[in-house]
Amino acid sequence: MFWVLLLVIAWVAAVASCVRLVRAATAVAAVGDSAPDLPPHDDELTLHEAAFLCGGPDRVAELTLVSMHADRRLLLAHTGWTTVVAPHGHNALERAAIGAAGPDGQSRTAAVRAAVATADTVRALAERLIASGLAVPAHLQRAVDSGVRAVRGASVLILSLGAVASLALPQDAAESGPVALWFSLPLVLTLGCLAVARIEVHPYTQWASTAGQIRLRAVDRDGGGDGRRALLTAVAVSGARAIPDPELRTALTRP
Repeated sequence: MFWVLLLVIAWVAAVASCVRLVRAATAVAAVGDSAPDLPPHDDELTLHEAAFLCGGPDRVAELTLVSMHADRRLLLAHTGWTTVVAPHGHNALERAAIGAAGPDGQSRTAAVRAAVATADTVRALAERLIASGLAVPAHLQRAVDSGVRAVRGASVLILSLGAVASLALPQDAAESGPVALWFSLPLVLTLGCLAVARIEVHPYTQWASTAGQIRLRAVDRDGGGDGRRALLTAVAVSGARAIPDPELRTALTRP
């Protein structure tokens, strides 16, 4: 009964991976509940807060670069280079972008964006949003992603073990049929867990918690009719793909 040992291994892998994913998703779902200093829902998010909740540090960096480009403080070329026009930043994020451009005032846009995303100001913003229960800590996002990968890996393992068990048995359909049925049970568990994850767990891999997503719904998406504000709001919420100018969009999306 060699195949029984393989079946036990399949069940252990299925149950362990599913429990791991459920525990990670549960921890993320409780983020807002564990924040005693959750701000009232009628407080308006700043654009940088909305950017972080929608796309994390990289989105904050994109918003900063687009804002400086709109104010003609930076020139974002579609060739992938950033040139400093005004060497004096209005805030810490702008100063981080200018400093990343180097003494010559010119650098690759990807390098400037990375420098802004890792600036102390962005880390402080993240800590404030996490403490208020609006943002999901990065380690919990990684835990959910790792849990999903574990369930996928368990599914592949179950299929492999089932194939090995079937090949190890004599070529008798009367015996191989029940073996395949037994291995299908843990496979149904893992595939069902992945199906639920597509609906329920996927939002937990985002930066905004449930409370943060509620706050994001109150963001004025049209910027109150102001063209510049509307552009920055679109970038904060949807990222560089929302930029109507194709050259500016290419400048931020170019590898």
